[in-house]
Amino acid sequence: MTDHLAPLAAAVDSARVLWAEEAIEALAPGALIRLNEQLADSQRLLDAARARVAAEIARQSRPELGPDGLAKQQGFRNPTALIATVGGTSAGEAARLVKVGEATAPRMTLSGEAAPARHPHVAAALAAGRIGAAAASAIITMLDKVVLRAGREATGEMEKRLVEKAPGLASDQLARLITRAEAQLDPAGVEAREEELRAERALHIYEDRRGMVVINGRLDPEHGAPVKLAIETMVGAELRAERDAAQGGTDAARRSVPQMQADALTRLAEHALGCANKDLPLGGATVVVRIDHEDLVTGTGYATIDGIAAPVSITTARRMAAGGGIISCVLGADSEILDWGRIQRLYTTAQKLVLVERDGGCAKCGAPPSHTKAHHIRWWARDAGPTDIDNGVLLCEACHHRIHDNGWDIRIEGKGTRAKVWFLPPAHVDPDRTPRLGGRARFDLVA
Repeated sequence: MTDHLAPLAAAVDSARVLWAEEAIEALAPGALIRLNEQLADSQRLLDAARARVAAEIARQSRPELGPDGLAKQQGFRNPTALIATVGGTSAGEAARLVKVGEATAPRMTLSGEAAPARHPHVAAALAAGRIGAAAASAIITMLDKVVLRAGREATGEMEKRLVEKAPGLASDQLARLITRAEAQLDPAGVEAREEELRAERALHIYEDRRGMVVINGRLDPEHGAPVKLAIETMVGAELRAERDAAQGGTDAARRSVPQMQADALTRLAEHALGCANKDLPLGGATVVVRIDHEDLVTGTGYATIDGIAAPVSITTARRMAAGGGIISCVLGADSEILDWGRIQRLYTTAQKLVLVERDGGCAKCGAPPSHTKAHHIRWWARDAGPTDIDNGVLLCEACHHRIHDNGWDIRIEGKGTRAKVWFLPPAHVDPDRTPRLGGRARFDLVA
């Protein structure tokens, strides 16, 4: 007889061993990290069990059963109301559990034979505790949305790829990945969605009773990308200046990031109106539109904009490339010499663009390119490290400091833009120093 809750019980037992009678404050850092991981495993396995139970409650409460349905017998109008009330969750959360359970449960054919789940890869990952119900629901929702246009074979292969990449990703990182996957499966849908987004763009400006000018806007990817990049770049320069001032002993005035963003917008407007102060910290800030050469020629597929999760159509990519301040990165075309060895210390703009193509942004945390700088893996001064692509990596300021301060190592596997970046934790974090994948290979869909 199968014990369906055995994996969940084993995960909870592992956590109990670590946190038996000891106060949480007394746990060593390593034990605390393992406890957190084991409780997360338990939560994902609990999600899988609850989803299966929710789907069965829904099956026994189907409308054709009328008042004999399980939910109505228990005094509820439908199964989601029953599940939400018992679990203390929202109706939306209950509906998500039912949806995941129905999509991942084994099926029965009309002839009475057993059939695999509608989404077998998601089902296997959910049952093994590699993903939770939220991730499963996000993947299933997207695949069901495009399956009629993309076909079962393509969505099945994409389901497998997404399930392989989902473990270890935060929900917002997975959401960006799913957005790219949808564009790859249904490129024709990208242009249709763009039309909707362009129609919804708006900017409202008014003055409230206290005299504050209130700005509230929504911009589609094409129009929002340069605005987002310009403000992020200026704020990044401000944060670096504040950090340098603090290290030099200067007591600089502290502003919040939203305040810095407001000030950056003001400076951009002043600059556009002909202000004599032309020293906006925007050097090297370029909107990059990335597109495959074949898609550019045929007009099919889609393109992406660095720092923007939503893909854009080929038509939009061509239109943006014709404007000022935009670089179109055509993959597969020839490029200039990119490796400068020891001739110069700082990475060139062309080299940074290649690093963006390889790393996608911060190779460690996935932050957008505008938040990063190119760093030498083998240091320029200490290790005589060359200013080469293979010795460079894009990191945000926070990850750069964490890697150097805590003793992490970085390894590059392969050559060029399809190389993989691996981070090796120090021995006190992981005695085996198991490499952890980073860069675009982790945060994006790559061949």
